[in-house]
Amino acid sequence: MAARRVGREKNGIEVKVRPFGPSAEEINALPDGLLEHRDLKAHLSGTRHRLLYLDLIESGEKLARPRPPEEFRATIYDYTNQRTLRATGSIAAPRRLVVEEFGDQPLPSGEEFAEAVTIVGRHSEFKRAIAEGALVPYQAMPPLVGVAQPDGRTQRVLAVGLLPPAGEAPHEIVGVNMARREVIRYETRAPENAQAHNPICGRPNAGQSTASHVAGQVWVTVTQGGTTLWRFLVVRPAASSGTNGSGVELRYVDYRGKRLLYRAHVPILNVKYDGDACGPYRDWQNQEGMVGVNGTDVAPGFRLGSSAATTILETGSDMGNFLGVAIYVQGQEVVLVSKMQAGWYRYISQWRLDADGTIRPRFGFSAVSSSCVCNVHHHHSYWRLDFDLRTAAHNKVREYNNPPLPGMGSNWHDKVYEIMRPRDPARLRKWRVENIRTGEAYDVIPGAKDGTAASSSDTPFGRGDVWVLRYHGNEIDDGTVATGPPYEANISAWVNGESVRDQDVVLWYGAHFKHDVAHEPPGTFGDIVGPDIKRVRW
Repeated sequence: MAARRVGREKNGIEVKVRPFGPSAEEINALPDGLLEHRDLKAHLSGTRHRLLYLDLIESGEKLARPRPPEEFRATIYDYTNQRTLRATGSIAAPRRLVVEEFGDQPLPSGEEFAEAVTIVGRHSEFKRAIAEGALVPYQAMPPLVGVAQPDGRTQRVLAVGLLPPAGEAPHEIVGVNMARREVIRYETRAPENAQAHNPICGRPNAGQSTASHVAGQVWVTVTQGGTTLWRFLVVRPAASSGTNGSGVELRYVDYRGKRLLYRAHVPILNVKYDGDACGPYRDWQNQEGMVGVNGTDVAPGFRLGSSAATTILETGSDMGNFLGVAIYVQGQEVVLVSKMQAGWYRYISQWRLDADGTIRPRFGFSAVSSSCVCNVHHHHSYWRLDFDLRTAAHNKVREYNNPPLPGMGSNWHDKVYEIMRPRDPARLRKWRVENIRTGEAYDVIPGAKDGTAASSSDTPFGRGDVWVLRYHGNEIDDGTVATGPPYEANISAWVNGESVRDQDVVLWYGAHFKHDVAHEPPGTFGDIVGPDIKRVRW
């Protein structure tokens, strides 16, 4: 598969896909014997433990062309001592490990959640109802509800929802103590920052398979009439970067042979409820759900579609026939889309790349059956756009306002130092990234539905709209784990007065969506937001 290039032509646009990086076979072989390594055995002897997941580690350097990952990191949970072990090693020589101990609580793996469901299924109060289908287990929010102990450790307690599909049995969310294998019930039928009661809102939960912490990257080349329009690397959500993943991730994005973006993704995603009815939550974006698309599988987790893919946003159905990223041509655009899951939330990560050089990043929001989503809540997604127009260095950012800002004689002005800026739709505000030496320029134009942090009723949770920052390789995200707190985005911590003129610049762009399930227009099942990244000079 790694040496194979698969293509498809439609509307005069040809898309070719080639796998990149370690093969699935190489990655699948890494866990073999890993837990028997002498350094790990020294930590795990006499304990009950689980390998949660295995991730590839990307290079921390900013390179002109990518190198395949050379290292991996295994995350193991020790239930006996309530601790996390992370073992880092070389893919080429996996027997050489560096083992570190932590007190944090990583997100559950699919296998661990399945064990929690099995424990609930043996409980005398739920056994019969689950066996007969009167209660259907599902992944609830928050994913972990452990209690912190005085020594800094936390009991590992997974949340398991029990949904009555026929509405006859009571809805409930329980905790499962994974160390003691005990079920915990709550007086209000749910943990304190969740709800489980009637009414139940959202689309039916299909309960299909998901994928997380799975390697997968491909090169995509888009041509038209013999001209190469786009070439970029795509990383599937299950392998995306950042503390909690970052959706469909684009890297090394070239348009007509010139570099535009080094990396583009959504590393921070959170949600706040009016009146704190539930949550707040910091969500994760590396758990893929099923999309509907027919076509050719070109690499593990990538399908080249013969027609447009569908998700819960278009059909209202949580069902699908493919797990990963769908790639297809629609009009003059190449579209990449994947559905992601975080508890009862369904998120759509989408990129639309037009033949004319426009990129339309899009992020969609929907939900499946739960009690919490009956309440008005606000989703906040934050794109990180690492622009490298022609070169990493020598870029600058300009801002447009109409009417001009007081004291400014022009609609445009340069950003000199790092800054956070509100969107201000009344001034038609937009931002331009430009290479000072060569003149290439692209505009970032807000979408009509992107909202503002200031106008959202959950202010100040949204924190901001746009940040202009100088590039630092350790500022991929703010480091908050999805099991939180804190839940707010802390991008402003990086605004520290550094120069951003004639530098390597990064734009963070926040979109804010109010989700009111009770007042969705008929035939709609959520909504989608995002800016346009439009060519000015190329």
